[in-house]
Amino acid sequence: MIKKYLSLFICVIFLCGCEPRIANRDSQGTTVVCFGDSLTEGFGAEKGKDYPSVLRSKVNLPVINTGISGNTTGDALARLENDVSAHDPRIVIITLGANDFFRKIPKEETLKNMEAIIDRIHGKGAMVVWATVQTGLLGDDYQEDFKKLAHQKHIVLIPHILKGILFDPRYKYDQIHPNGKGYEIMAERIYQRVKPLLK
Repeated sequence: MIKKYLSLFICVIFLCGCEPRIANRDSQGTTVVCFGDSLTEGFGAEKGKDYPSVLRSKVNLPVINTGISGNTTGDALARLENDVSAHDPRIVIITLGANDFFRKIPKEETLKNMEAIIDRIHGKGAMVVWATVQTGLLGDDYQEDFKKLAHQKHIVLIPHILKGILFDPRYKYDQIHPNGKGYEIMAERIYQRVKPLLK
């Protein structure tokens, strides 16, 4: 019976054109800040082929790339003020989490850092979009916790941003990073999710 009413509730939301609440939807920021690790920096792509550069051609706001290869959530938290808050963001697009896993940082620490990052960005009045990866090593246990955190904090989650890229040699630079064509796919996926937030 509960499942029946839950399904009905979901259908009503869908038919009404409603969508989950996004924190700071009324943001008055003036930029889009792309914040994260090598996937944001654009490792593996020629200059101007990273996803923030491609995204820049699709939106009407300045797009700022503050990605640093190898960054963990802890590294990113430490530079948040200078590399995000200082740019008056309307939307902050994050790629973080994979390096924590590769460096065997406890998942609880990763989640705590991400919660702090999200809270600080929200405190500056900006929206948050989080693009996560699953390499085959970053398991469902991480993804489920990421989903829970995104739901609790009312942010946009784009899971498996490298789906269809990671195992296709046409779109890869190496075993982990896309090439320019792969970053174009990333940029389009992100654009489709942020486009409604820019209206």
